Amino acid sequence: MTSTPDLRLTLRTGGPIDAGGAFVLYWMTAARRTQFNFALERAVAHARRLQRPLVILDDLRTGRQWDSDRLHRFVLDGMADLSRRLAGKPLLYYPYVEPAKGSGDGLVPALAEHACVVVADAYPCSYWPKVVEGAARRVRVRLEQVDSCGLLPMLAASKVYKTAASFRRFLQTALPEHLSAMPVKAPLAHVDLPRLKALPPEVARRWPRASEDLLAGKPASLARLPIDHGVGPAPARGGETAAARTLRTFLRERLARYARGHNHPDDIASSDLSPYLRAGHIGVHRVFDELAAAQGWLPDRLAGRATGKREGWWGMDSDAEAFLDELVTWRELGYNFCHRRDDFADYASLPDWARQTLAEHASDERPYLYVLDDLACAGTDDAVWNAAQTQLARTGRLHNYLRMLWGKKILQWSPSPEAATERMVELNHRFALDGRDPNSYTGVFWCLGRYDRPWGPERPIFGKVRYMTSASARRKLRMTAYLDTYGGGP
Repeated sequence: MTSTPDLRLTLRTGGPIDAGGAFVLYWMTAARRTQFNFALERAVAHARRLQRPLVILDDLRTGRQWDSDRLHRFVLDGMADLSRRLAGKPLLYYPYVEPAKGSGDGLVPALAEHACVVVADAYPCSYWPKVVEGAARRVRVRLEQVDSCGLLPMLAASKVYKTAASFRRFLQTALPEHLSAMPVKAPLAHVDLPRLKALPPEVARRWPRASEDLLAGKPASLARLPIDHGVGPAPARGGETAAARTLRTFLRERLARYARGHNHPDDIASSDLSPYLRAGHIGVHRVFDELAAAQGWLPDRLAGRATGKREGWWGMDSDAEAFLDELVTWRELGYNFCHRRDDFADYASLPDWARQTLAEHASDERPYLYVLDDLACAGTDDAVWNAAQTQLARTGRLHNYLRMLWGKKILQWSPSPEAATERMVELNHRFALDGRDPNSYTGVFWCLGRYDRPWGPERPIFGKVRYMTSASARRKLRMTAYLDTYGGGP
């Protein structure tokens, strides 16, 4: 049996591995992919050692806050893609979509009654930690949770890091040993396992497999689900195949101008990978592996000591290093916070200095006070902000640099910093394909001072929180085509 790195494995039950069980169950919730997936690799290893069939339960719950046609369709694209990819493989792939809130409760414990062992994805955000905890209390066999979230295991950091610079220094010290323990590229390759034709009948009747129409995202099937039908599907399609294509496009056509262009909306130099990382359709290990191959990189190029600097440590060119700082440092900084702090979504989690300065300016006069509906429909007096919100509402994406300005203006236009926080979370999670993620909370709370420092001069409303303006963005950024595309409203 292959060895899962200790820091990526957490036991959720004290139950035994039942060698007499009918199958090994992989409960797929966050890593919806066939490649570079520690949890899938672990489940395959169990099945091979026990010589039992492998069942993959791909579980999509319904009726939670912000569930919508947009978010469900993107995940369903991935389910349909997996169904095609896994056809003919020695396993049973079972996509389940909850038809009503709560109707999926009991599914995992029911399957676990027949299982040797249950392997589940680790994910520190949204509602899944509580769902896993609830299932674990009802599972009699061993339930393992496996972390495939980042290059650095979440358990490798024993504290919350308050700035990107301090986390970067830690990464540069701790990461090299974990780069030598990469997941297998294709854990299902050359695997021969006993086959299970169907789930136990009583389970399949109560929790039926998702229909082909639903996997195809047909409007009539989506309309029957208790989700927000006012937020329609985005133009981008989900799935591992689409994610791989997006990565190849980025490496071939955009990476070479990333460092100097990714902040400029007109340059179209961003990777566009965030929704696929969020849905688990691609993992950061695959992105890193293909980037390293494109760079002709070897581990001996890593700098010998941790400097905490954004460039120079990886031993790649400036474009690749700028991208890795976003993909690894900033992305995994957010996972660190969400993993270590239960209050990651609360205003009270902001640094003391930020809450103090915002409180001191909470009663400052606002130039405008927009209601949430005005913001949602891009109905402000600011053309740059309206374009950013229009992009978000229309496509499910928001340009990375403009995301910062977007949040700062919401603070300026809200009756209180607490209200601004709620509005940013609401708008981001309602529309963004990469919403409800540690990175979402990093973006929202950075606008209010998380991971930042006090700035001067002190200003109305913002106090010592970093200040940004649309006028400055117009001066600094190339965005004429962007404004032409998104300046006309949703």
